[in-house]
Amino acid sequence: MVIFFVATGNAHKMQEIRAILGERFQYLSLKNGNATKKAVELGGWLAQRKAEGGTRQEELYVLADDSGLEVDALNGAPGVHSARFAATSESGNRRSARGAGNAPDAANNAKLLHLLKSVPLEKRTARFRCVLALTAVLPETRKGSSPVCYADELELQTELFEGVCEGHIGFAPQGQGGFGYDPLFIPDGYQQSFAELGEDVKNELSHRAKALASLRARFLE
Repeated sequence: MVIFFVATGNAHKMQEIRAILGERFQYLSLKNGNATKKAVELGGWLAQRKAEGGTRQEELYVLADDSGLEVDALNGAPGVHSARFAATSESGNRRSARGAGNAPDAANNAKLLHLLKSVPLEKRTARFRCVLALTAVLPETRKGSSPVCYADELELQTELFEGVCEGHIGFAPQGQGGFGYDPLFIPDGYQQSFAELGEDVKNELSHRAKALASLRARFLE
């Protein structure tokens, strides 16, 4: 059994990951944003599983999803600041974004449309980019200790998987589905936004779908 500890508190991302990868894997959410706390949380889970004798036939991985929207007319913004775009300065610089929490989807979309209000269709090109970091967790125990796993004894090996979906930004929100910038992003070859195309189509075309397809292939080799 392959178990993914998904490092996100975003329920929409978690739902897409499960839908795309399928039920052959098991998924647990690591909602903590602090890396040290994540390690402690994971270490505690492993300790319990190891005490129960449950980790011997299980492959354990932490899966982190770093996704963003890159708009050419904005020099690649919002990029890494996509989730908190409305909380950053007009330029979206790192200094202003530091410490800013995620902003509501509607606010992010409104800011994007405002910045692109005078940009013609042919210059509204954009792309979604997803980078997945897959970290294998190899638990060990201290000699002479009880069968538990300490967070500082985790050996980490990381692989990266990337997916890109090209498209453009519409002039107004289209559709009620999806999340994030889905109502504004229209993938190449379509006239509908991700929000209009629906979950099944999006999960075939999207940046996350492409990255997860590469990840899934890694386990089918």
